[in-house]
Amino acid sequence: MLNSALPDRLQALPWRMLLTLLALGCFGLAVLYSAAGGHVRPWAFNQGIRFTLFFVMALAMSQVPLSWWLRAAYPAYGIVVVMLLGVEILGKVGGGSQRWLELGIIRLQPSELMKIAIVLALARFFHYLPRVETQRWGSLVAPAVLVGLPVALVMLQPDLGTALSIAFGGVVIVFLAGARMSLFVGGGAALVAAIPIAVSMLHDYQRRRILIFLDPDADPLGAGYHITQSKIAIGSGGLSGKGFLSGTQSHLQYLPELHTDFIFATMAEEWGLFGMFFVLACYAIILGWGFSVALRARNQFARLTAAGLTCTLFFYVFVNLAMVMGFAPVVGIPLPLMSYGGSAMMTAMILIGIMLSIDRQREERMIGEGPSAF
Repeated sequence: MLNSALPDRLQALPWRMLLTLLALGCFGLAVLYSAAGGHVRPWAFNQGIRFTLFFVMALAMSQVPLSWWLRAAYPAYGIVVVMLLGVEILGKVGGGSQRWLELGIIRLQPSELMKIAIVLALARFFHYLPRVETQRWGSLVAPAVLVGLPVALVMLQPDLGTALSIAFGGVVIVFLAGARMSLFVGGGAALVAAIPIAVSMLHDYQRRRILIFLDPDADPLGAGYHITQSKIAIGSGGLSGKGFLSGTQSHLQYLPELHTDFIFATMAEEWGLFGMFFVLACYAIILGWGFSVALRARNQFARLTAAGLTCTLFFYVFVNLAMVMGFAPVVGIPLPLMSYGGSAMMTAMILIGIMLSIDRQREERMIGEGPSAF
């Protein structure tokens, strides 16, 4: 019985998106291989193992009932908040920030998981909230607390990029749920007023990075070094690049964080404009599929979750590319599915897995659907 059903389940998967995902992941492994000077260690081998395991995990998650994600939304949020508190108490310091938990077999960055947990929690909240209630200020107190708590904890690490990602995902859900524009104007004013507080929580080097992107040449060997070297690497790639294993900025170690935050610059130097177009096309296909899943969803929870997760992935990609090209400050956001790192890869694949689950079961009606579902 199971064997006869398996081909139908496999056939129902969005293979164009999945093959695009595989192509992007394999291309990322090739870039990591080149960044290490033509060696599979220390990056390509480990990343390949992670990518394979997490890809299989995403396929398995596609079979999870949609109602399970609804029930798990609040518990998942609570668990990740506890983990963020654990970071403050027991966290591992790296790169000037305290962001990781050492769990023996894995070094986990809980703030990455919060990008997904906040979307699920808010989607569940608005799933049961009558549509007319979203127009009132009082109904946004709980969402504000749900977003503000993890953002504050992440800022304490400090990690501005991830805090912005969490806040962005929360704002997207509130907006799509139907909150009035005047609420966003008021919230925007409060956000502007809170900027001095947020800046005061950053280290000195992070403040310099935020300000220097406007004129990186003012301190090319200091705060502007990352942006300057990244722009040199991208520009030197030209149309077709310098060739595989032939990047000088990366191999001569001029380009910082060449395997994580600046992996796009590493790729662009060797593959040029053609490589950049390939990467952008892959992301366009994946994001387009995500938005189509949201549009086809038949209930509020599924629709908000799919749209929120897709916008979160878009934020990842947009900010990283803007950062490496010098259009945004260096805030430490990795390029999903390409940058080296277990937590970022796991988060991206969990995101894809939940989207696959929503896509496969878009006809499912939720148990105890709230009045906001339609």
